[in-house]
Amino acid sequence: MTAEPVISADPGPAGSPDPAEFRRAMAEFATGVTVITAVDDGEPVGFACQSFASVSLEPPLILFCADHRGRSWPRIRSAGRFCVNVLAEDQRDLCGRFGSSKGAKFEGLDWDLSAWGTPQLRDVLLNVHAEVHAVHRAGDHDVVIGRVLGLHLPDRADRPMLFFRSRFGVNEPDAPIAPDPWGRGDRWGWG
Repeated sequence: MTAEPVISADPGPAGSPDPAEFRRAMAEFATGVTVITAVDDGEPVGFACQSFASVSLEPPLILFCADHRGRSWPRIRSAGRFCVNVLAEDQRDLCGRFGSSKGAKFEGLDWDLSAWGTPQLRDVLLNVHAEVHAVHRAGDHDVVIGRVLGLHLPDRADRPMLFFRSRFGVNEPDAPIAPDPWGRGDRWGWG
């Protein structure tokens, strides 16, 4: 027996979900976790980001989303070049460091300056070096399109860090709840 599709009675603006409802629904989609980094005015900057995807093979394009209110994103935009550092499952400390608006994110952290002038975090699953190609305003975020300049695949065969139902991992019911990426204090994409 086939189930009947559920159709919204009011697809218009009045029927739009409120932010809390939307957040709960979007938590059903598992995402990877990255750290976006750049050097602006001689200083490394960065923020944790779960909105990252490939866009095109020819030319090689990627995207990430950044909150307008963030402190790091305007500096990364100004720098013009950035690195997307894809985190492994065991790198919650990096996620916490870059997902918080508090503290010196690079203090005591081992990282390398890439050939493209971007901070490349060590021991991650992947470093994608890119330049800002286009920026599209979308609500309270910018959708950033990056043109890929180079890739670095460290010799690491670990599992990726996943964010699902406000927790890290998919099959870990007792996993600690991750920082709320849309919360008031620590903000992923806030920087």
